[in-house]
Formats: sequence, structure tokens, C-alpha cells
Amino acid sequence: MPGGDGRLTLDLDPQDRGPQDACGVFGVWSGDRSGADPTEVAKLTYFGLYALQHRGQESAGIAVSNGSQILVYKDMGLVAQVFDESHLSSLRGHLAIGHTRYSTTGASVWENAQPTFRSTASGSIALGHNGNLTNTRELLELAEKRAAESGELPYDGATPTEGEARRWREGMRANHNALHSTTDTEIVTALLASYPDLSMEQAALEVLPQLRGAFSLVFMDEETLYAARDPQGIRPLVLGRLERGWVVASETAALDIVGASYIREIEPGELIAVDAHGLRSSHFAEPAPKGCLFEYVYLARPDTKIAGRSVHATRVEVGRRLAQEAPADADMVIPVPESGTPAAVGYSQGSGIPYGLGLVKNSYVGRTFIQPSQTIRQLGIRLKLNPLREVIAGQRLVVVDDSIVRGNTQRALVRMLREAGAAEIHVRISSPPVKWPCFYGIDFATPAELIANGLAVEEIRASIDADSLAYISLEGLVAATEQPTENLCRACFDGVYPIPLPEPELLGKHLLEAGPVDASALLGGAGATDALSRP
Repeated sequence: MPGGDGRLTLDLDPQDRGPQDACGVFGVWSGDRSGADPTEVAKLTYFGLYALQHRGQESAGIAVSNGSQILVYKDMGLVAQVFDESHLSSLRGHLAIGHTRYSTTGASVWENAQPTFRSTASGSIALGHNGNLTNTRELLELAEKRAAESGELPYDGATPTEGEARRWREGMRANHNALHSTTDTEIVTALLASYPDLSMEQAALEVLPQLRGAFSLVFMDEETLYAARDPQGIRPLVLGRLERGWVVASETAALDIVGASYIREIEPGELIAVDAHGLRSSHFAEPAPKGCLFEYVYLARPDTKIAGRSVHATRVEVGRRLAQEAPADADMVIPVPESGTPAAVGYSQGSGIPYGLGLVKNSYVGRTFIQPSQTIRQLGIRLKLNPLREVIAGQRLVVVDDSIVRGNTQRALVRMLREAGAAEIHVRISSPPVKWPCFYGIDFATPAELIANGLAVEEIRASIDADSLAYISLEGLVAATEQPTENLCRACFDGVYPIPLPEPELLGKHLLEAGPVDASALLGGAGATDALSRP
């Protein structure tokens, strides 16, 4: 692991990562070219990304166009670390996109930071992507074919082997048409730039139908802002209106932050374009909605709306239903802050048990700029959460959390609460057991690490040493969203993937990097069989 350098964001406990967020994307087009503040779109994008920081903390970037050229600035770290006033003052124009990243394809390195940038026959393109594609190798072959058609390398029609693909990537890096990173986003950018005889809008209508998986895209050329969403609409993407412009963003909360009015969601299978001629909409595929259910559980901000419903209201309702499904005889309901808070409020309302604050979260410790020593790592959860002993001593507690992935955090939490004097600890989880990995933009643990993949609920309870343990049912969670079951992706809970997956060796975060993929770790096997013996 790299040492702390003041900019990289490092997990305190990489052995117990929770579900890592998808990315956040933002785009703005301004019709105000009076020159009053040529940095306004960059600043709006900065604040939009700031509102989306929870969706990715590894890197951040902004691309701005002044009508004749695109300038991109990106770096590793949080939004506030990457950008300061001097950076924003150099990003002048009327059109911008931004991206905050957690890596789901490709390593967490500067080369993989977004927006990506590429020259085209008529100018250039910058692109940001939230999601994860499932046909990356197929797209790599298509990019190779299009490069061959332009005379840049030979193509024999056969699917490239890993060695051939690696050699091609290395060869591409040696010329002007290089693949500069190991992300699926870079391949999409290359494909969009590979149609010299088409406009960017026409090229997008050629490329987008060939993408499989989850993608919410914002991209731009020198004059036009584009946004597109996969036919299943797995990751959110919304449209907002400024007084003299338009905004697209991953969540409605980002619209609120920059003062934009919510207009609607970008529809599944829709491409929109915004330029001086106004807003245009076209569809490149029939919509087949399968919005991510885990957005309601954990990913989205509570002040965001999805399909017209507040995420906070959904989480509170989940808590109410959880109280009905899994009652407990207790004195106080406490949340594991902050994602467990709305469900704890709902559990208190549904059960009549008083709500209390039993844990205080250090909001600035989850990521650190200083490489923690082993001694510091052993403090574990105590660096993130601290119990209010005078509140919980002698109390029978209902502890509400959003999910259990490996179980290490909950085990340490229960131990800490017992040491603080809790009489009983009844753990309630506001999502069903997470048994399956996500291939659509969330970096879960592998099945071998997911505790619910290998153990029954009673075995998990024994593993974390709680007095009782219960999860919301899948039916209860879906009902709380007020969305039809068939319109939601529930794959991490039920293993039913709405978009067909390729062979395991063609999946994985590091598919485009050198080295073989451990296919067995991606899909196979019961997991967490050592959980009962963990310290």
C-alpha cells in the first residue's frame, strides 16, 4: 500500500472495506457567455462534485470548454484536495463536466482518473462514467477493429487473447491514439472518437447500443454537453435547469446544491444533448428499468430523490417495517451513524422504543492522509466510532446498521458496546443479507468474503456475538421503495442479474491490466467459512 503523502485517500482497515460507492458524475451547460464570470461552470461543477463526494473518494476531475478547446484537470484525492481557487480560476468556459471516482474497473491510479480525454477528427471529447460495463473485452476487440480500419494496426477478426490484448494496449500507448488507462471508460471514449465522418451525437448513437452493463455517462465536445443512461437505468442520472443553462448529475442533491431545479430523470436508454440550439433527446435502446436497490440502502444521499421518492423517507420506512418483522424487547434504539440513522428512526417509530444517540462518529477519519501503523490499525472501529458510555451503560440496545458485508465491523462494534456496559445488544440490519457481488458499479467483497454467502443468520449472530440478529426481508425493502419489484436490480441480494454476465474470466476490476483474473473468486463458492473462528 502506498504511504501517506497528503493527497492519497487510504482506508484505515483495508481488510474490512464495506461496499464501496459507485462514482459521481456532473455536467453543466451555461447559456451565459457575457463573460461576467468565465469560471462559473467550473465552480458549479466543483460544488456539484462536492455534493457527490460520497460516491467516490479516490480521485476527482473537471473538464471545461471555452468553445474552441477543452481543458482537463484531475488528480488523486478528495474534491477539496484536488481543486483550489487557483485551479478553478484556470478552468474557463461555458460548458463543463466533472467526475469523482471509486474504481470499479482499473486500479486506483492517476492514469485511471476521469474525465478521460481524447482528440477527434473535428476536435476533442471528455467523458465521465458512473457504472461498470460487462462486455469490456468485446468492446476492446471492437476498438481494435476500428483502429485496424483506420490503418493503425492489423486485425484478423479473432477475439484477442489476454497476451494479444496486452500487446495491443502497449502498442497503442506508443502512438497518438493510445489507450492511456485500464478502464472501460477509456475504451468507450476511444470508440466515440473513432467515427471521423460522424458528429459526436451520431457517433454516440452508434456506440451506445453496443455497450452492456451499467453506465450513466456525461461527456462533451467543445460546444455540446451530452448525457446517456443504460437501457436498464441501473445507476441514477437526473436533469436540472438553471436560469440560463442545464445541469445533469448523479443525484438530485447535487442539483439542490448548485441551485438547479429538478426537471426529470434521464430515461433508461436515452441520450440527451445540450448546446446553443437547446436540449435534444433521442433513444438508442428500449427502456427496461432495473434501478439499483442498493442505492436506497446505502449509496445515495438521504436528501436525494429516486423515482420521485425521498431516499430518507424510504430508509425510515424500512426501519418501520423492520420493527414489525423483527421486534425486540429493548430500552433504546441506536443507529450506527450515519447510514443507519434513518432506519433507526423508523425502527423507533415502529416499535415505540425510544431513539437515542449511543455512538459518535468521527467524520474525518474514514480516510486518512497518514499511513496508519499496525498499532493504530488495531484500534480499528474505535477510530471511527466512540460509544457514549453514560447513555448505553445498563441498557438493552437495538443497534441498527445498513448492511453486513464481512462481519468484522459488526463484531468489533458489539464488543465495544459490551465493554461500554450495554446489557443486551440486538442487531437489526436495514437490508437483506448481501450474498452476491455486484458487476454493475459497486465494489463489494468477493463471494468468498461475504459472510452471508456461507453462513445462516443464526451463525452470523454467533460470529458477531450479538444477543439477536435480524435483517429486513427483500419484500419489505422493495415495498419501502414504492417501486415495482420488476423495476429493481436485486442481484446482490438474490443473485438474479438483469444483464447477462460473460464468463468469469471476462469479469473483474483488473480485467484490462496485466496478469490473469482469478475467476473462482468472482462468482464461485460459499463464503466466509472462517467467520465463526475470527477474533
